[in-house]
Amino acid sequence: MDIEAENIRKNVEAKFGAMVVCCILGVGQLVAWNTILTISDYYYQVFPEYHPSRVLTLVYQPFVLGTICIIVFMGKTNKNQIRIMIGYTIFFFGTLLLIILDLVTKGAGGFSAYMVLCSIVACFGIANAHVEGAMVGELSFMCPEFIQSFVVGLGIAGAITSALRLLTKALFDKSPNGLRKGALLFLVFSTLIEFICIVLYLYIFPKLPVVKYYYAKAESIHRETEEKKTSRLSNKELLYQNKDLAVNLFLIYALTLSIFPGFLYENTGKHKLGSWYALVLVASYNGWDAFSRYIPLIEHLKLKSAKWITACVLMRFLFVPAFYFTAKNADQGWMISLTSFLGLTNGYLTACVMAFTPKSNYNALETNALGNLLVAFMLGGVFAGVCLGWLWLIGTNSSF
Repeated sequence: MDIEAENIRKNVEAKFGAMVVCCILGVGQLVAWNTILTISDYYYQVFPEYHPSRVLTLVYQPFVLGTICIIVFMGKTNKNQIRIMIGYTIFFFGTLLLIILDLVTKGAGGFSAYMVLCSIVACFGIANAHVEGAMVGELSFMCPEFIQSFVVGLGIAGAITSALRLLTKALFDKSPNGLRKGALLFLVFSTLIEFICIVLYLYIFPKLPVVKYYYAKAESIHRETEEKKTSRLSNKELLYQNKDLAVNLFLIYALTLSIFPGFLYENTGKHKLGSWYALVLVASYNGWDAFSRYIPLIEHLKLKSAKWITACVLMRFLFVPAFYFTAKNADQGWMISLTSFLGLTNGYLTACVMAFTPKSNYNALETNALGNLLVAFMLGGVFAGVCLGWLWLIGTNSSF
């Protein structure tokens, strides 16, 4: 019994260690882009005429969506490790180049600097598609806790950057070039996180016993499939069997990105919080988004019905009139509460969809392909939301 108990303890510890690594990798997958979003107030100061939060998002999304679509349609589902390393490497050098760009221009801005900034953001889009598609595809074949931990990490990335932004705002608010100092600190932090992710994925993650087990299992299934010359389900068949999950992810992010972050920065007016207002709104969203991704880890709090998930996703479209009338008539307290609820529902429903167990038993290649398809639909929703976000500017110069 003692030996059996010891083995169980070791298995639990190994699984928990892998979950922690997956969570950190999730943070690294979004921290660079969240840094861009979170220091938007600095980019509004440097590039006041170019709508940074909207334009940079619009630059980012076509590259991430185009890259994931190319990967899906080319069927590149068995080279995840290479794709993931490429992605984290681009993130690392991209954030490093943002620091160099700011130091070279001394925060002076200008059209040329803005074009370089847009180019780096486009590279972040390519990196995102490589990492997220491959990680979701790879972890989906492993135990559900791994993919859920990775999704939690995506939310934590936003919460960490928002908390750090509030801290830098408090520290440098009254100092000369305070915004710039805070932005540079952010970029240094992001660069460090991306370097840690490279080390973790290259030297730690593949050597974890539980991960080695799943890698060996996937390789065995792949060899068996080749020997028997059996073909996996096509993307079309996988999509048909999981169309509700794909559409739900699309709708979740189309709604969320039509409001966050552009509406919060440009359409909510001026209130008592002053320059803190947009930062508090973004922090409220990111904090509740991160927290809500933990909720489905409690089994009886997780939505397991695809119909109920769809119903909740459709109900979220009530946020559109709610944000419009809140921005027009209500005070900052109501807007903060509404933004928090937007983040809460976004994170919770994302975790429920991504951890949803399909009825069919897929092999490693099929699970991998399905993961890429779901990420493609999620990123398609993000892109649609970014485009729809521009509709808030119709008939108004800035805010309601």
